[in-house]
Amino acid sequence: MEQLRGKKGFLIDMDGVIYQGRRLLPGVREFVDWLYREEKRFLFLTNSSRHTPRELQKRLARMGLEVDESRFYTSALATAGFIAGQMPGAGVYAVGDHGLLNALYDAGININEVDPDYVIIGETTGYSYDNMAKAMRFVQQGARLIGTNYDLTGPVEDGIVPACRALVAPIELTTGKTAYFVGKPNPLMMRTGLRLLGVHSEETAIIGDRMDTDIVAGIESGLDTVLVLSGVTGRAEAEAFPYRPRLILEGVGDIVPAARGEEAAS
Repeated sequence: MEQLRGKKGFLIDMDGVIYQGRRLLPGVREFVDWLYREEKRFLFLTNSSRHTPRELQKRLARMGLEVDESRFYTSALATAGFIAGQMPGAGVYAVGDHGLLNALYDAGININEVDPDYVIIGETTGYSYDNMAKAMRFVQQGARLIGTNYDLTGPVEDGIVPACRALVAPIELTTGKTAYFVGKPNPLMMRTGLRLLGVHSEETAIIGDRMDTDIVAGIESGLDTVLVLSGVTGRAEAEAFPYRPRLILEGVGDIVPAARGEEAAS
């Protein structure tokens, strides 16, 4: 644990790590207080594309946790940055909520429902047959297929729900095209997070609840890896993967009590 506490930077997933649904998870307040007290550089790095950083900030505030808006980076922002770098001023057909649409607008990307250069799929509760049919048609006509993130499911208060990869799958199946996913575990998102924090990978830990996105992203990017069991992946499921996190904790709340215990014992 001392090795973890010595890191300068922390990239922290949100769903299943900081909250689940509308409920803040145990020990999160203490953990965030510790990050600020120790002057750690930290970023909430979420694969969800539904919300803007301001909305995420307000969501945590409603749960009683105050965090600066600058501490959030989403797969929607990563996707918009990727498209803007590949084809400035591109036209896109986007299926997603306002977190994705706002990010695209701010990056100078145009919404085009006639002959888009890209089809972009993010999470949304408004996904429909019409969305799927339009996306399928545009991809068949040559539009490039992009998914904001690689998550197949996401945690909610009463279980799990379909996430981005589940929404992209019908379009891949009906067109024969394979989507490019921008969010974790894509190294693009990890490198951007490190750049925003101004830290090196060896000085940084990633904390997440998913082996197939958070942990593999950390391993492939040279980060210290911490799996928490408060979200999607259980201990038995984690054992089935061919790679391992360095630490497995019940939740982020374990970090601070363990740190205090070590200090008291020394």
